[in-house]
Amino acid sequence: MTVSVCWLRRDLRLSDNPALHAAADGGDEVLVLFVLDDVLCRPAGPVRLAFLYRCLRELDDRLSGRLCVRRGDPVDVVPAVARAVDARRVHIAADYGPYGRRRDGEVEQALRTDGRELVRTGSPYAVAPGRLATAGGTPFRVYTPFYRAWKEHGWRRPIAEPAGACWARLASDGIPADPDLGDVRLPAAGESAARERLAEFLHGSLTGYAERRDLPGLDTTSRLSPYLKYGCIHPRTILAELNRATSPVSTASPVSTASPASAGSGGREQAAGRERDAEKFRSELAWREFYAEVLAANPASARTDLTGALADMAYDPPEAGFEAWKWGQTGFPIVDAGMRQLLAEGWVPNRVRMIEASFVCKDLHVHWTHGARWFLDHLVDGDLASNHHGWQWTAGTGTDAAPYFRVFNPVSQGRTYDPDGIYVRRWIPQLRDVPGAKVHEPWTLPGGPPAGYPAPVVDHATERREALARYEAARRRG
Repeated sequence: MTVSVCWLRRDLRLSDNPALHAAADGGDEVLVLFVLDDVLCRPAGPVRLAFLYRCLRELDDRLSGRLCVRRGDPVDVVPAVARAVDARRVHIAADYGPYGRRRDGEVEQALRTDGRELVRTGSPYAVAPGRLATAGGTPFRVYTPFYRAWKEHGWRRPIAEPAGACWARLASDGIPADPDLGDVRLPAAGESAARERLAEFLHGSLTGYAERRDLPGLDTTSRLSPYLKYGCIHPRTILAELNRATSPVSTASPVSTASPASAGSGGREQAAGRERDAEKFRSELAWREFYAEVLAANPASARTDLTGALADMAYDPPEAGFEAWKWGQTGFPIVDAGMRQLLAEGWVPNRVRMIEASFVCKDLHVHWTHGARWFLDHLVDGDLASNHHGWQWTAGTGTDAAPYFRVFNPVSQGRTYDPDGIYVRRWIPQLRDVPGAKVHEPWTLPGGPPAGYPAPVVDHATERREALARYEAARRRG
């Protein structure tokens, strides 16, 4: 029996995996390969590496110990593995990131020189980058028309795990031990955990998602982002399950004594609520795909401003205030709670990510790249496209950017999205006994902030004026 290689990267699963299906389609044995590439591992940070290793272990278990893990440069490793099993084809899901696209081109050339073929099937997205374009034929740079086009385009139905696949075996370098995480708590890893988390969300906190997703104290977001990062679940699987969970169902029992009018009204309200929640969640999945599209079309935006709108903006170096921000010691409770959650769980909800970005860029006047890099070091779901373009959205340098003059007030953000102080008190023990809304401005207490909690590192009103002055100066120079 001949052998095909399936080289996994961001698709660590067996179900709904088009590249794996393509590898198994001809009846070949399939060698499932993962390459620990130092170019990607070095900057990943311990939480992301630990989660990756745990995902690999779960996948190896599902393959009965036949996952081949090799360490090294894929340009050398992949052709060597293909030669070792005499595989004519190496199957992958297309990668649209700046490094991934370049790496795959070099691997393809090395395989071709050896008389072998690199076959791309599928991608980590419901709609692959480059499939959609504006009416003028250019890549999208504004979210709303992208979302309309994305929904209109649609996506394929999920496919099952390859039936009867025969997994080949080749000596593996093994999966490294987890790095030391200290007290950081990560979610369960792997495909089974992703499926379980999706089911919990769809039958739990999806209800009311549209209204409550911005309330960090209620923990109502899906928390599927780490699984999407490494492809433990495909987004089209999520979309299909979302559609199934929210499709209209009858709310009236066959023996109900309620009047048809009242039963119908209640059913319509429930159906409308389900659709609002489903639409909001669907739109959040689309943001991930939008940012992948933007990065694919503008690879330099991974390191520099996407637009030149603030090219002449004056920024400060990341000094004492930035250091306080990194460790949740700014004296602004909603900001500090978010950073402490990041350090404890490797994750924070999207509303808090925006609050953090605004504080760094507009209260500390530090360029977004510094904050984005710190997030990428500590996020278990750290995704280059989503992270960096999310920061640029708030900084005012990206696509669909919030206007620079929109400066988040940490106190009002806390009062609006954590009105009872649940989130702040969860992450800042020193503030648990602070009464009512005072928890969002503890420096106004008669004795100042409680012992062990710092005074604010900046005066927000002053820094807001400074941010707007710098913005006006940059506009005049531009």
